[in-house]
Amino acid sequence: MQESAHRLLIIDDDDMFCHVLERAMQRRGHEVEVAHDGTQALEAARRHQPTIATLDLKLENESGLKLLPELLEVVPDCRIVVLTGYSSIATAVEAIKLGAVNYLCKPVDADEVLAALSNTEANPETEVADNPPSINRLTWEHIQKVLQEHDGNISATARALGMHRRTLQRKLQKRPVRR
Repeated sequence: MQESAHRLLIIDDDDMFCHVLERAMQRRGHEVEVAHDGTQALEAARRHQPTIATLDLKLENESGLKLLPELLEVVPDCRIVVLTGYSSIATAVEAIKLGAVNYLCKPVDADEVLAALSNTEANPETEVADNPPSINRLTWEHIQKVLQEHDGNISATARALGMHRRTLQRKLQKRPVRR
């Protein structure tokens, strides 16, 4: 992807993040539209016909993973990077399977987003961590995988994990554990 201007659609429910990213991308010469939910995103995609987009994995009451194929139906050639503060291997794999070109963990800046949008080739030189993930991280990953298998249904996920629904909700409200 060259440094030429693109039509960018930012889909995120965090107003401050949207504002900061929008300004940074405009300074880099891109036309920017912002949407805060799925309905706004699809309307903006139809109207704006973005060439690139950022999509938050966890919108207020929606899953970015469910919105991803709908966006690609409206703008099939749009290159989409999924952003999240709640990263997991399961959601990263699903995002790529559903058509995202990349997946980034927040916080991110405009340069990281643009690099992720332009870097779509696999890199066999990527470093592999020496230390395995912590038990807390593995627990988080497993919860995310089971949640994905149950289409985001908290009650069904709690039953599958053998835990109380409120306990699962509390765990999901916390930030993911770092390695």
